[in-house]
Amino acid sequence: MFPFFRHLHVISPALMSQPPVGLNDCLKLLKGERDEQKLAGLLLVTKFINNDDVSSISVIYDAVGDVFLTRLLNTGLGKGKLLKSGLDNRDAYLQLAVTLLASFCRVPSIAASNEMFSKLNLIFEVLSRGVCSCVEECWEFLLLVVNGNNDRIRAFVENGGLSLLGSRIEMFEDGSRVIEIVMRLVELVVSDYDAEVLFGKYASEVAMIVVGVARQFAVLHNNVKFEALHLLSAILSSRYGGDVCDVLRARESGVWADYVRVGVVAILQNRVAPAEKLHALIVAEAVVGIVGKEWFFGPMNLPGVEEAVVPGDRCVLLVLESSRIEIAVLLNDLAYLKFEASKSSLGDNNVVSKERNLCVAFSLVENIVKMIASVAEDEGGVISESTFIKIINGLNETTGVILEYIQDAKVHGQRKGDDLLASVRVIGNEQSPFQSICFLLPMLCQITMEVDGCRVVAFSGAQKAIVSCLIKLISLNGDKAKDGSLIYLACDTLMNVLLKKVEVPISFDGADVVELLATLVYWSENSSHHSVVMMAATISSLILDFTSEDALRHHPGFDDGKLAGLCQLFKRSMTASSEGVLYEEAEADLYEIVISGYSRWSERFPCIKVAVGK
Repeated sequence: MFPFFRHLHVISPALMSQPPVGLNDCLKLLKGERDEQKLAGLLLVTKFINNDDVSSISVIYDAVGDVFLTRLLNTGLGKGKLLKSGLDNRDAYLQLAVTLLASFCRVPSIAASNEMFSKLNLIFEVLSRGVCSCVEECWEFLLLVVNGNNDRIRAFVENGGLSLLGSRIEMFEDGSRVIEIVMRLVELVVSDYDAEVLFGKYASEVAMIVVGVARQFAVLHNNVKFEALHLLSAILSSRYGGDVCDVLRARESGVWADYVRVGVVAILQNRVAPAEKLHALIVAEAVVGIVGKEWFFGPMNLPGVEEAVVPGDRCVLLVLESSRIEIAVLLNDLAYLKFEASKSSLGDNNVVSKERNLCVAFSLVENIVKMIASVAEDEGGVISESTFIKIINGLNETTGVILEYIQDAKVHGQRKGDDLLASVRVIGNEQSPFQSICFLLPMLCQITMEVDGCRVVAFSGAQKAIVSCLIKLISLNGDKAKDGSLIYLACDTLMNVLLKKVEVPISFDGADVVELLATLVYWSENSSHHSVVMMAATISSLILDFTSEDALRHHPGFDDGKLAGLCQLFKRSMTASSEGVLYEEAEADLYEIVISGYSRWSERFPCIKVAVGK
């Protein structure tokens, strides 16, 4: 039945007690000149008109007339007087007016009329007063009136509708019908309004909406949860969303990010469509960009909600596993599209979309690497040993997938592309990347055997991180180094890059050169193994191409004692063969590199030249 009958108690009892009449009789009352007649007609018509009877509702609307509806609404707002009898029940009139408007607007042609659109600001006024019990009908009216019309959506936003929505969305009951209505309204605004203006000029309002939507994403377990997910994905991943992210970052309370964590975990740990899991990863990557990598660990239970306790590491493990699967699927798809599919298929937006999604998954893996690196360096207790092992195993599996793709690209002659760059983007971005570089050394050592791999390293500046990693490894474990250990992997990786410096120009800071040379001298002085001496001399020989004896002497971190140690290192490595030491094949190759380097820079290092000559 028509839903507004419950508000019609304001008319006279005499009219309410009249015997049943037909629709035509009701229409006569509705078309009457007196307001009391119209109210009586509205009461009587509810007895035989259903919500889905569009034609009858349209006839009733025409009979009532827009003038009466406008006066009824204004009376409810205290801007006029409806009945000549002097009855003044404003709250009832207001509820009746809004309910009538929402009911009539369920007929698309009525909702699209200019008469209904003209009442937009009056409904804003009703909502802003906050005293009406028909809030749901107000928002339903707004949704129905602006739906499908860009000009009306713009009017909704620019006349204060978005501000009203943002300030009230957190007040609505979880999972209520009004929540569903305002979520659809937000969807319309996000999809049809100019994104650059929306996320720039109205960043504060959008940020408030994000907070409200994030809670629904966490607490609901129906289709609205996925609507919330899609909204968060669209807003937080928008290319114009920087201002919104800044507002969220500045909020004193980060509970919204906790809500998102709970929602993301719920999506990733349940059987949902792959596309929904990808949206969850997109949202996770955006939130990490706002609040930091610490977001991976945090509360998993909502305040005031009785649920089973969820381990704090559930989020990071699920995100890592889901990212690994996404990377494997995307790289497999890209390999097919690029290496096996017909040329025409490359023109699709499919490749661009997959590369964009690949970057999201890699960004998450990169942030997880940074997170465990910072925890390891701080020696904190946030990550248990078992969780740490699970994360490392997951990262290693991910690296294996990446290496397979790089090898596939090599076999097919693929030398460039965002996907190749993204495949190693996890390196070189962290200020203190010791743990992450240690983890990546096997991959780095392999890819730097080729020129393209060295280009990626040079492009990202990762050679500096590799140098820092080598220095720290030697200072920690130099006396225990064995062939195949991390120290040798770091040396081999750096050597690969240095040997291709003609094809791939690189640079080092003077301080890095000085510290590395001093560390290599220390390493060789404290070891009797020929392999250590040869490796230290080889790296030093390649590094000396970037400096001179005069530059070293003038550097405050390099004194005469260190220069003397460097001279002794080259003397030991270059005179060992004349003393009857038999090199293995690998050491013989290192010896050739040392000799070749000496021929290039010996004139710039007279002190070393004299030491070797003796």
